[in-house]
Amino acid sequence: MQRISIVDYGMGNLRSVQKALAHVAGGAQVDITADPEAIRRADRVVFPGQGAMPDCMAGLRESGLGEAVSEAAAGKPFLGLCIGQQMLFERSEEGDIEGLGVLRGSVKGFRITPEARAAGMKCPHMGWNRVRQVRPHRLWHGIADATRFYFVHSFYCEPAEAGLAVGETEYGGAFTSAIARDNIFATQFHPEKSAAAGLTLLSNFSSWNP
Repeated sequence: MQRISIVDYGMGNLRSVQKALAHVAGGAQVDITADPEAIRRADRVVFPGQGAMPDCMAGLRESGLGEAVSEAAAGKPFLGLCIGQQMLFERSEEGDIEGLGVLRGSVKGFRITPEARAAGMKCPHMGWNRVRQVRPHRLWHGIADATRFYFVHSFYCEPAEAGLAVGETEYGGAFTSAIARDNIFATQFHPEKSAAAGLTLLSNFSSWNP
């Protein structure tokens, strides 16, 4: 039986992620864990997060899980969700804080101009929006291009590495909403809150062998 570990560092809507994965992962053992050794033993790792990035990074440091997360991102199927995506990068404008530095790039905040605000744009970006698949990936299997996913965020990732982006979304301009490299796939949107398309992505992750 394969083991999927969901990293618990005190931040994030973990139960909904666990429930969604257990529903699609074909009998896999899906555990929420704050144990670094459990993460090291897992076959797959999910790194979720919600809230403010400084709080999330503080929780990760205080839990002692940062090293185990970085190791997992270097060597096994790894799925980052929302701030779990943002923390993989080098630095965030939110609190001017360092991330894990697994990926090159930074996290930027939305700039809502008066014109955009007058047109109805708000920050945080909250609700359903389309994700354009800018390059193919196994986790897009069975998901049509420009499918809507659910977002709740005020910051987004700006990768420094060419080709890292696999998904893009329009909100006052295009921003990177999904990234992938080797064994890592990460999204700014919440697949666990994104109905059938989100479940398809999680199912694809549960059987993905990068």
